[in-house]
Amino acid sequence: MMSWLLILLPLAGVLVLLAAPARLSKQIALLVSLVVFGVSIAAAFMFEGWGDGSYGLTSSFSWLPASGVAIQVGADSVALVLVLLTTMLMPLAILGSFSAVNTRRKEYYGWLLMLLSAMLGVFLARDLILFYVCFEFTLVPMFFIIAIWGGANRSKACVKFLIYTFTGSLITLAAFLSLAWSCAQANDGTWTFAIDALTRHAVSGLSATDQGWLLLALLIGFGVKVPLFPVHTWLPLAHTEAPTAGSVLLAGVLLKLGTYGLYRFALPMCPEAVVTWAPFIAVLSIIGILYGALICWVQTDVKKLVAYSSVSHLGFCVLGLFALNPMGLEGSILYMVNHGLSTGALFFLIGMMYERFHTRDMREIGGLAKTMPVWATFMVFFVLASVGLPGLNGFVSEFLCLMAAFTAGDVGAYPGVLGPWYAAIAALGMVLAAMYLLIMVGKVVFGPSQSPAHGADESTLPIDLSAREIIVLVPLAIACIVLGVQPGIIIDGTAASVAETLAVYPGIIDQAAAQAGTIVDVVSVGGAP
Repeated sequence: MMSWLLILLPLAGVLVLLAAPARLSKQIALLVSLVVFGVSIAAAFMFEGWGDGSYGLTSSFSWLPASGVAIQVGADSVALVLVLLTTMLMPLAILGSFSAVNTRRKEYYGWLLMLLSAMLGVFLARDLILFYVCFEFTLVPMFFIIAIWGGANRSKACVKFLIYTFTGSLITLAAFLSLAWSCAQANDGTWTFAIDALTRHAVSGLSATDQGWLLLALLIGFGVKVPLFPVHTWLPLAHTEAPTAGSVLLAGVLLKLGTYGLYRFALPMCPEAVVTWAPFIAVLSIIGILYGALICWVQTDVKKLVAYSSVSHLGFCVLGLFALNPMGLEGSILYMVNHGLSTGALFFLIGMMYERFHTRDMREIGGLAKTMPVWATFMVFFVLASVGLPGLNGFVSEFLCLMAAFTAGDVGAYPGVLGPWYAAIAALGMVLAAMYLLIMVGKVVFGPSQSPAHGADESTLPIDLSAREIIVLVPLAIACIVLGVQPGIIIDGTAASVAETLAVYPGIIDQAAAQAGTIVDVVSVGGAP
């Protein structure tokens, strides 16, 4: 019941919005999002699967019995962590939009609530029908948010966003249908779309070649969402043209639909193919890490710089996933949360600056520490979190992903098919990230004081942050500190689910290593010798 509440409450909020006066739309949307956040907190306390990797908050009903369609919802610890991230960011995104959006407010907040429902549906779905419907429907609210309330180049941005992500999703849909058909053929024509049943069939009923084709299709659909190099080009434009809340949710949650899809489907369904192709996928991730970082280095638009940094950062996330060991998966899951917090906060700060000065060009604005000391303090803090300063959230997740890749072979205790060279080259991305982000801070925060001729004089906001804007940023800052000091909150909570996902891998990795003439130490993962 709790899972259905999380999915349906935002939709109920949309109906209330439609009936309410337009002047109350932002207050209603904020109230609904806070209620959903409260329900997610209650769900986290009620959840009993933190320590054993099991699913909780489950519910199902038969929709089309003759076709094997039963709508099922539920969450393991990984899904619930991402649900909490989503429900935390949405009220902040709504509150951060109070002064930025002044036209068609009822539509705007309605689309945000519909987006919230779709994102939660993705994480809570336990059958392919619900998963795919919610996964695809996330495109619709974001398309309209960019198309109506975006920047000057919004038409190109929303069309490119739709074409890239919709095309990738169609290929993934074809793979899902093919898998369901194969499962039906193996079960006397009985169809099912339950994720658990299809995963078992993919592991035991598909050949290594079939798993390879399935992995390719899943990688295309989810890789576009991440986005992986070379299908990343839609992201910077979409980020740059989206309104602030759109950029925050795009970075904080929507990109995680791709990494979550790889974790939930690609890893458990295609173990033999993943072991074979993990080095190639790791190379794509490393190219994205370095390529994104180098492009950031030459940007003059602050928002575009942070947008390209997501390509670089999420390369670490995918690298950790395909290290195929507990350290990598736990680091990747932690990275999903940390990136959502720190990069989401940076987009908030850039939006607050843009509301006042109507520019994001580092050549036109600088020295804001003198005129906006509170804004500058938050900016430096979240940049350091994004860089990976020890003690803040970004450090632990990057360290785990790199160490997982380094030890994923015959040099450490964890199994895997990568090794030290992958980690060594990817680590250059950390150095480059520190350079381009600190150079940006040096110009915008501590550089020579300058501002465009237009800007603050036209703004109705105070020159420094208002109380409302501080309220938006403080929860994110607290979360960055807490997860930097106590990352075990997420790592320990998701360890059992990670072990369940990896239980099938040690023997496969051992066999692949033996065929390659190398020795890989295989440890117990999830109870599998």
